[in-house]
Amino acid sequence: MKRCLLAAIFLVASLAAAPATETPSELKPFVRGSWQEMLRSHKGRPTLVHFWGVTCGPCKVELPLLGQFMKDHSEIDVVMISADLVPNLPGAARAMLEKAGLGSAENWIFSDGFVERLRFEIDPSWQGEIPRTLLIARDGTVTTIEGSAEISDLEKWLVQQKVASK
Repeated sequence: MKRCLLAAIFLVASLAAAPATETPSELKPFVRGSWQEMLRSHKGRPTLVHFWGVTCGPCKVELPLLGQFMKDHSEIDVVMISADLVPNLPGAARAMLEKAGLGSAENWIFSDGFVERLRFEIDPSWQGEIPRTLLIARDGTVTTIEGSAEISDLEKWLVQQKVASK
């Protein structure tokens, strides 16, 4: 009996220590200074930055479209930032990103109780409305889309980026 119990304990311990075959999307904590860090890491590359939330109805419709856009256009960087005001939603955020095909994007989640400060760093005039998309050109020029982004507008912007790089 002791032998079976020891074998069961060993098996459970081995399974717990084994690496998972599929790791969930990492959500980087978006805190003060994260915006500048993100801009530096994508400097010179066309980048789509999308602010969304688990509790945002239009975001639920838009996320799969952005997932397909990212799949179709690997030449641009895609950054997703969960900007929900509701705390403790990382599990739901990861699940939504995975389901929408955005698990491999660079994913962040607001992790500062003073969200106004985070929004001010990004854009002093932003009051927190989501969805919100920022299209950052190679030269650092930012185009802001308030509300849901139309894929056709993203496609037009992408064509402009390809022309500008020639």
